[in-house]
Amino acid sequence: MNDTSSVNRNVILYIASSLDGYIATSEGDLSFLSSVQDENEDYGYSAFIKTIDTVIIGRKTDDWVMNHAQEFPHLEKTVYIITRTARPAKGNIQFYTGELKHLIHELKSNPGKNIFIDGGAEIVNILLKDGLIDELIISVIPTLLGDGIKLFKTGCPRQILKLKKIERYPTELIQLHYIVKRTS
Repeated sequence: MNDTSSVNRNVILYIASSLDGYIATSEGDLSFLSSVQDENEDYGYSAFIKTIDTVIIGRKTDDWVMNHAQEFPHLEKTVYIITRTARPAKGNIQFYTGELKHLIHELKSNPGKNIFIDGGAEIVNILLKDGLIDELIISVIPTLLGDGIKLFKTGCPRQILKLKKIERYPTELIQLHYIVKRTS
């Protein structure tokens, strides 16, 4: 059953990027993110994660996280791992092989909290192409990688953004929060 709370269910990209726009090295390594790691700072993540109940993550990003994390970071959320290989669900983790826009439309048609896009670049760019991202929260890491996996691919459609908030942290990380302006 739908209710009015589904109207406000946003798809939010929450991701980190090097200053030159890369989210990983060419090999998919995310270890550059540790350059701003501070045990006393979570960069707003705890507050953000309370606003979501669903996580969408690409299989390659999930593989890297699982190879480097002690436990799965989204245990209390409904998680969709976007993959080309069908696999049975594991608890709240679904392996999704269908069209991403169908999944987003289905999720947004049901009541719930916001939907967190946790990467990777292929997922982000498909959603941008289809105009399905409502907000972007990008943490800019004070690092130049020079090469790697670009956050925004060539050919990404033009989208007008409105700056909602900017935060600067002692580690020199800058966090930009944009709302996608929809044209009717």
